[in-house]
Amino acid sequence: MKIGVVLYPTFGGSGVVATELGKALAKKGHQIHFITYSQPVRLGSFHENIYYHEVSVSNYPLFEYQPYETELTSKLVDVVINEKLDLLHVHYAIPHASAAFMAQQILKAQGIRIPFITTLHGTDITLVGKDPSFEPVIRFCINASNAVTTVSESLKNDTIKYFGIERDIQVIPNFIHIQENSSVFCHQKLRQKYAEKDEKIICHISNFRPVKRIEDVIKIFALIDQKIDAKLILVGDGPDRYMAEKLSRELGLIDRVIFFGKVRDTNHILPIADLFLLPSETESFGLAALEAMAVGVPVISSNSGGISEVNSHNFSGYLTEVGDVQRMADFAIGLLLDTNKLSLFREQAKRRAKEFSLDLILPRYEKLYCEVLKQ
Repeated sequence: MKIGVVLYPTFGGSGVVATELGKALAKKGHQIHFITYSQPVRLGSFHENIYYHEVSVSNYPLFEYQPYETELTSKLVDVVINEKLDLLHVHYAIPHASAAFMAQQILKAQGIRIPFITTLHGTDITLVGKDPSFEPVIRFCINASNAVTTVSESLKNDTIKYFGIERDIQVIPNFIHIQENSSVFCHQKLRQKYAEKDEKIICHISNFRPVKRIEDVIKIFALIDQKIDAKLILVGDGPDRYMAEKLSRELGLIDRVIFFGKVRDTNHILPIADLFLLPSETESFGLAALEAMAVGVPVISSNSGGISEVNSHNFSGYLTEVGDVQRMADFAIGLLLDTNKLSLFREQAKRRAKEFSLDLILPRYEKLYCEVLKQ
């Protein structure tokens, strides 16, 4: 198949998942055409069967805000015609689904059929979608898509709730590359750079937006630090980073908190951690938690949204109510102090992550593609 993939090319979960899905499909012989305004951060170097088409963003003085949706639509029409694509898979509702619909109608007038699948990832429904100015467009695009998927049952339910959708929505969860042969020696060597032998390493990865509750991460670590010698590694950047740095100083923790900033590939950092914190207000899925679990790092998280479909309570980690800093810290301290239990949870986290292996999820997308093309 020749598949056009439309995505945000950033560090966010939807862009990462879309890029990794495209790379996996290319390895299976499908021709993948990424269509966006800059090269996806996880695309890397040359890959066989992968092509990148950049959407040119104009700088016409008439427009105070550039009409990206229109420019994306034009690019989609061009790529579909010249590359003879079979279908489009758009990730995130706005503006990708609406652009795909417009492209579909333009091509239909030329006698060309191009179905499109919309995958909803989270904030396009739970945050952006709640804005009344977007609601009619999102509802229309969901209903107009040839197929719709969400990354969790929670997100599916939210989509139906917020938009009154009656059409079928298929849940296809996010996935992980299971790497069995990672080097323990290399991880230990890296770990020694950031923590002493008897110190524990706590990790958090996010875009540092309010929904991630970075303040809770710092407060949880402060409670852990009272009982256990530990370091906190924070990966990512965003609007709440300054607040996190300020709070770390106020609590006397700044020498124990390491701000890594944005990291293209977190696979080198996660294996050195003993525990992963994800106290988010809500998560449509919790990809960062799954990535931690895949390398044997238990997760302490909130139970909001789709994260409870990933992190299994008292098995791969612990779940608590949003904002329950003390309970999260208590779970973390208890686990870190019990060597045998920590080892058990490490193995159980990896076992749980295998249920989201790419080998299990990829065929579900291929099956959906085939079904849509037969419609």
